[in-house]
Amino acid sequence: MILIGQYDSPFVRRVGIALTLYGIAFEHRPWSSFGNADEIRAYNPLTRVPTLVLDDGLALTDSHIILDYLDSLVSDEQVMFPRSEPERHRALRIATLATGLGDKAVSLFYENRLHGEVSVLWVDRCRRQIEETLGVLEASRSQGASKYWFGDRIGHADIAVAVVLRFLHDVHASLVTIANYPHLQAHAETLEALPVFQTISQPFIPPA
Repeated sequence: MILIGQYDSPFVRRVGIALTLYGIAFEHRPWSSFGNADEIRAYNPLTRVPTLVLDDGLALTDSHIILDYLDSLVSDEQVMFPRSEPERHRALRIATLATGLGDKAVSLFYENRLHGEVSVLWVDRCRRQIEETLGVLEASRSQGASKYWFGDRIGHADIAVAVVLRFLHDVHASLVTIANYPHLQAHAETLEALPVFQTISQPFIPPA
């Protein structure tokens, strides 16, 4: 398999972490969707990352779809999204809130970076969505007494929250005060200390 995309993207990073935790061998090509658009287009006409090229040449895009495929390759004991309800939809909800927050952080970055005149209305809307989502995630994490969000084993929801919080800090350091969300802060610090999180990582590189 080939994972395309830079690890400063929370979406690429969550896939790289999952591949590593699952023990699935892969080649990493740290291509930028801007600087390496032509190379990515050969696999994915949307020129989006992450793109995962399977051994048969088929390319998957969108981190959730990629993780769904990876989950099909492992046992029930290994899988990081539960296969039974209600555990499954609860974990999916947290992961979706986290990745949605990541989408808003990306949108806000491009609004500030690419537009000559920044829309104050759009920036305020993104900020409110980010803050309110952090509030919901904080409330959820505060109710848990286990090491990870849904038990004693790491899951995709744990990973999604941690990588998005890292991205938010790297790209919008002054947007929110993470200390206002102590359970999320502790969660992120615990995961970022894990060897796999330190290996599957890079500083944020703004697109040229």
